[in-house]
Amino acid sequence: MQELTLKHFILKQRALDLYRQAIRASRHIPNSTTRRETVQWIRAEFERNRCLTDLTVIEDKIASGRRELRQFLPFISSPHL
Repeated sequence: MQELTLKHFILKQRALDLYRQAIRASRHIPNSTTRRETVQWIRAEFERNRCLTDLTVIEDKIASGRRELRQFLPFISSPHL
């Protein structure tokens, strides 16, 4: 088991921020079924990557998540994305 560093905790916070932004953005989806499926997909993606410890992989996943969020939910306007 790799010891967690300050960088891990910083990236964990960024991942949580991204998760919250994605969940908030999904509120703007008008169809309730689509919205529920989107939230399930978001949760599943974050849960699937929960145990990552490689900093480079985590950074790549966060960047990829931001791109996907902008692509699938383009109506959100966040300076952090």
